[in-house]
Amino acid sequence: MEAPEPEGGHDDPFLPPAPVSEGQKNRLIAWNRELTAAHQRLREALRLARRAVDAGDSADAAPASRELLLYCKGFCAALDGHHLSEDTALFPELAARHPALRPAIAKLQQDHERIASLLAQFDHALSAGDPPDVLASHLAGLAAIMESHFQYEERQLLGPLAALELDAHPHALLGPL
Repeated sequence: MEAPEPEGGHDDPFLPPAPVSEGQKNRLIAWNRELTAAHQRLREALRLARRAVDAGDSADAAPASRELLLYCKGFCAALDGHHLSEDTALFPELAARHPALRPAIAKLQQDHERIASLLAQFDHALSAGDPPDVLASHLAGLAAIMESHFQYEERQLLGPLAALELDAHPHALLGPL
């Protein structure tokens, strides 16, 4: 009797690997690393938005204004999309699988509401053509709460996310970053 083939492959290094099912691929996703990577991309988007605001102080303000709109609107959309995906997909899954996380998830959702309000205020200031120092002040406030939120979220969720087996695409749970 022949031994069963190991899941996802075989022992012969000279043969191509056995096909991996879509379910196996999704189980290989390390959700804790996906969340950390999403946060890093959002930090980078914020850095670019801040750089665009700083460029708005220069003598060549017209191109800076276009760049400012591009980076700042992109940052706002990315952060909002990330939080929307967490609220509608990731957090319900975590709450169902880890009821002890529900208070932390509720706090994170409150943060999302507060950040959404700050994003709306920033967008209004941006659309109104407020001067760069006012826009920089908005971004500084967003940066402070965003960083605090990310650190709390990572402290509370990275452990459970490391063990999460979920058949989903990262964009569905963390936004299309």
